[in-house]
Amino acid sequence: MAPVLRIGAVTKRFGAQTVLDRCVLDVAEGEIVTLLGPSGCGKTTLLRCIAGFWDADDGRILVDGHDMSRVPVNRRPVGVVFQSYALFPHLTVAANVGYGLKMRGVAKAEIARRVAAALETVSLTGFEARYPAQLSGGQQQRVAIARVMVLEPRVLLLDEPFNALDAKLRGAMQVDLRQLIKRLGMTAIFVTHDQEEALTMSDRIAVMRGGKIEQVAPPEEIFDRPATAYVADFIGSSNFWEGRASGGRVALPDAQTVPTDLDGPVKIMARPHNLRLDPGGEGAWRGTIRFHRSIGPLVEYHVGMDDGTALRVVLMRQERAGLLVEGAPVSVAVLDPDLCAIYQDR
Repeated sequence: MAPVLRIGAVTKRFGAQTVLDRCVLDVAEGEIVTLLGPSGCGKTTLLRCIAGFWDADDGRILVDGHDMSRVPVNRRPVGVVFQSYALFPHLTVAANVGYGLKMRGVAKAEIARRVAAALETVSLTGFEARYPAQLSGGQQQRVAIARVMVLEPRVLLLDEPFNALDAKLRGAMQVDLRQLIKRLGMTAIFVTHDQEEALTMSDRIAVMRGGKIEQVAPPEEIFDRPATAYVADFIGSSNFWEGRASGGRVALPDAQTVPTDLDGPVKIMARPHNLRLDPGGEGAWRGTIRFHRSIGPLVEYHVGMDDGTALRVVLMRQERAGLLVEGAPVSVAVLDPDLCAIYQDR
């Protein structure tokens, strides 16, 4: 099947600065794809080009095979949920949700029917007469989503929609919004700088860096098999150390080896949960506990290795076993060498 949204080598410049550099991305029917990256990487610029707020300098954006380059903002089959929700404070919930339909000249009876259906979908039936100031942050967000849904867009664009919510509500709304989008079968582009949010919301994640898309893959692959050292460092916590590839293998400091197609100096990455700590420092890779902190059921240890490597190791907290104290000698080993990633600077 042809993708609902096709981003073909899109480039955007502001003066001499290239903000998007030949970005390529296809989004399938019913898929949620997240644009993830730090501030300034180009993710919001790409979303604004899709919406039509800005024109791309090169490349094409297609929706259902139709080139959007000459289609004005109000004619594009996309809907945008903004960070601030952008609700009209002087309009009721029903009037906010129906505003776009009213601007399109839809009959009052049809507006009423579609507004009622949208509010039922986002569990806000009975809130029609309230004003935004009378709603919680989560309720305002659902109104903003309902206002877009009634327009029946082919592509839903969400620009960091959880920024205004507290941490606990953010977690709940991430799950609720993903379930809602999936239930409606909508195709969505989600923008965030929060990696945990991206891992929760997405069918696929497009990690961006300096205006380019570094890797596009499902969340599990992005986390377990990051394509570049940048992706590995940006997604989750990572440990890096220097090594050397020779004869199709890389030797790890704990005497295990990892297969690789690379040759010469390499950078090795292991996630903190893929390392084991042994008290006493009797193993091949020895070090000392420098710091520890409890994170609910987990303990994160910072270990200074005798070879100068600094590591973070995350273990399940066991109350009866007690914690390893600062200064305690330990040895570190890799649990699964196949989960280590090997990189060379490009």
